[in-house]
Amino acid sequence: MSALPAAAKVTIESWSGPQLAQHLDEAMAIYVVAMNYPTYAGAQRSVTAQGHTSNAGFACRAALRADGHLVGFSYGYTSTAGQWWHDLVQRAVPDDVAADWMHDAFELSEMHVLPQYQGAGIGRRLLTSLAAAIPHDAMLLSTPDTDTRAFRLYRSLGFVDLVRQHRFPGDARPFAVLGARLPLGGR
Repeated sequence: MSALPAAAKVTIESWSGPQLAQHLDEAMAIYVVAMNYPTYAGAQRSVTAQGHTSNAGFACRAALRADGHLVGFSYGYTSTAGQWWHDLVQRAVPDDVAADWMHDAFELSEMHVLPQYQGAGIGRRLLTSLAAAIPHDAMLLSTPDTDTRAFRLYRSLGFVDLVRQHRFPGDARPFAVLGARLPLGGR
């Protein structure tokens, strides 16, 4: 089956925190494959993701085949001081960038699509559906700092560099921290 027919049969649903929590094993299996992490990383990330489901401003989208099988997901929450990612990024960017971007921001914590479903617009649908439903001024994210489909998707939706070649603890790869004003595509 080619990617395009498979993508046409995928629907995007809004999930609550408890709904994502019920599907964390499936979601983290996608995370491991999409990020090329060892399997144990999914179990570790699952614990963190479980905690995220109760964060203020939590929002999630799930990409589901007609049979209910999860093929992609995206989620995030309001980014605030005291959160691991927020605090690391705030220290990494210049003060004026932090002041401009890190108030009233939504942190896209995770967005992943199974490789066999990539390149068919599912990631775009996940991201634009999620962004359309949140009341924040900006969306922030980090992604491996390399030319990937995800990076090109973010660029096509208006994400700009906040910091490049950033190293997060626990991952040797450099990351780009990107931000976009909401709504995506301009006001």
